[in-house]
Amino acid sequence: MPEGDFKLAPARTSVVDEALAGLTASRKSLPPKFFYDRTGCELFGAITGLPEYYPTRTERLILGGCMPELAALTPQGAALVEYGASDEGKAAILLDALDLAAYVPIDIAHEALEGLRRRMLRSHPGLPVHPLAADFTDDSCPFSLPRAVRGLPVLGFFPGSTIGNFDPLAARMLLASMRKTLGQGAALLIGVDLRKPEEILVPAYDDAEGVTAAFNLNLLARLNREADADFDLGGFAHRAIWNGKESRIEMHLESLAEQTVHVAGVPVSFRQGETIHTENSYKYTPQRFVSLAAEAGWHGARMWTDPDRLFSVHLLR
Repeated sequence: MPEGDFKLAPARTSVVDEALAGLTASRKSLPPKFFYDRTGCELFGAITGLPEYYPTRTERLILGGCMPELAALTPQGAALVEYGASDEGKAAILLDALDLAAYVPIDIAHEALEGLRRRMLRSHPGLPVHPLAADFTDDSCPFSLPRAVRGLPVLGFFPGSTIGNFDPLAARMLLASMRKTLGQGAALLIGVDLRKPEEILVPAYDDAEGVTAAFNLNLLARLNREADADFDLGGFAHRAIWNGKESRIEMHLESLAEQTVHVAGVPVSFRQGETIHTENSYKYTPQRFVSLAAEAGWHGARMWTDPDRLFSVHLLR
């Protein structure tokens, strides 16, 4: 049994219910958390190594450079609490540089957490690891940090600009929820992608090798397995669109023909050209993000960025 407190990931009925809620709406959508089954996690790992996908390598560069300053700002013996920890790649930069007493990876994917725990036993055998399987985006399923880390100073960690997958209202609510979960006096280190020219942004979400397209279409394959759906993946195409007014990249799956798909026996009709909106990735100016964080009760203590100002890492208190 893995060390730590566990909660079950959403049940199959939740996948069906959420899928139908989105697909029967006037504008069809699916929640981006459905991307991350085993295949989705593998595909996303491949995306992070693509030449067009700047966020991962740029964030790693920033994190490596800011570690001496962050170490001076982080109390010794703190617990590192990582949100969306399907792997420990970025957390390892902090784990190796900071004097930490525990690591709490939080993710919806139970299997990914178990793999992470096994790897941590080999790479950091002296560090207590307390995986927590939970949907931290669902306010209806609140959770607490493991008992073993209560009373320790806490540094939250939310890398990858995942905060950009939430519209500003939902992002503010999530940041407020994190503040409550992490507790009084906690800090939060968070990666935030910056607004930049469309010619840089769009290829990052529509790569030449088609890996992002496969990642997007895998969402339908997952529904075929887990929601008794009958999507023909060849009947849909990946689309990445820059919405400058909303300052976001949108990912869609476009129906290539008029068709009807069934999800748990419920028919869902598509017009040719109609899309399923699968993900947003909001891009911020530094000032706008600090303002958003302040609305959720956080104070912007420090910000680091790369020389080209592609990406930013904020320390909030």
